[in-house]
Amino acid sequence: MTNVLHSLIGPRVPADELRAHRGRYLTPTLIFMIARVLLLVSIFFPYWHMELDAPQYPNGLFLTAYVNHLAGDVREIDGLNHYIGMRPLGEAAAFERAVSVWMIIAMFLLVEGAAVIHSRWAVLLALPAATFPVGFIVDMHYWMRTFGLNLDPEAPLSSSVKPFVPTVIGEGGIGQFKTFAEFGAGYWLAVAGSVLIVIGFVFHRRAYKPLLERMRQERRAVS
Repeated sequence: MTNVLHSLIGPRVPADELRAHRGRYLTPTLIFMIARVLLLVSIFFPYWHMELDAPQYPNGLFLTAYVNHLAGDVREIDGLNHYIGMRPLGEAAAFERAVSVWMIIAMFLLVEGAAVIHSRWAVLLALPAATFPVGFIVDMHYWMRTFGLNLDPEAPLSSSVKPFVPTVIGEGGIGQFKTFAEFGAGYWLAVAGSVLIVIGFVFHRRAYKPLLERMRQERRAVS
């Protein structure tokens, strides 16, 4: 049982080794710390913005998506979408918004755990946080596609609008409606955290792989 636990957690750094190469072992820990803080802070910033230009609204309509709620001209955009048969925005990713904050907190703790584990298993702990920005895009595209391709055939303008996939990023639109979408500061904070996690594992491997190999050699010598 002890051997299995050591294999999962990885080797501990001897005190003399830590004193001699403190920077080598503190670097991945510091990088992981910054990465998880960026991910946590991203909760408070917008992940996505969209501007919609419509003839009825010469100044445009604006929608901002945080990980846990929507802000901006949601009611007005829902009113326009109703005419083409699209469901209300609040119905999209309702579950994801409900659990997002707790999910990010969980990823924060997992990355903290990855800094403590000195074996390859640390990658599994940090994988959700490292892939979170990609997952956000995939989930958003799924809901955009689901809403755009399943328009209500009984809607007032259903005969003039064919099912379509709204644009997640960049310029798009349908009929007289034009949109421009871009990622917000929260998303880029999450991306920065993801990149730092990858960089952190480069230093993590460089620091702890030699110790792991030494530990294996000592076990073989004893056996």
